[in-house]
Amino acid sequence: MKTKLLKLFAATAVLGSSCAPKTPLAPAAHVRRVVLVHGFLDNGITFGLLKRRLERRGIECYIPRLKHVDGRGGLEACAVKLKQDIDGKFGSTQPISMIGFSMGGLVTREYLQHQGGAARCERLITISSPHHGTHAAWLYPSQGVVQMRPGSPFLAGLQRTENELANIPITSYRTPLDLLILPASSSIWDRADNLEFPVLLHPLMLCSPRVLDDVERRLTQ
Repeated sequence: MKTKLLKLFAATAVLGSSCAPKTPLAPAAHVRRVVLVHGFLDNGITFGLLKRRLERRGIECYIPRLKHVDGRGGLEACAVKLKQDIDGKFGSTQPISMIGFSMGGLVTREYLQHQGGAARCERLITISSPHHGTHAAWLYPSQGVVQMRPGSPFLAGLQRTENELANIPITSYRTPLDLLILPASSSIWDRADNLEFPVLLHPLMLCSPRVLDDVERRLTQ
């Protein structure tokens, strides 16, 4: 079963990275910095289309690579490394917006809520992130994936410290057809503006024109 899960990630990642880009809109009036935090067994390649679209709008994008991509060592360790990478790229005080995909959404929340990142964050977007866990996490044994199981102490800790996010605007995107976030309703987060798009397959959320149009609009409005 574990092998099938790995093959599903690999196949859908290739599909997600091959989607054709749309014609870009006019450049945004203000340059912003956006950190894109990838998901499980990814290296950021699935953000390619979104990154190109945002850069055409004058938005500076940065895709740090999580260590480790399979969550080995725990999501807290991933968030510590994420903070180091962000500070190395933008300094420790420059305002940023953040987009987290799947596991990356939880790593992003750990950084914002427990590593001081909320103080500099202007907007948070999560895409197909298991805010309440996913039953698919029972198929892989790494510490970080275990933390994504429903009812885990890690998820409980994030729930307890949501107030650290203060008034940051938050949007959570999900698809009811998700085969990796089980149930798909786990991406519904009471603190967020929750949007549902019927996109086939988990990684294809990152090349859905409707999803990307909405993300782009929120970052450039």
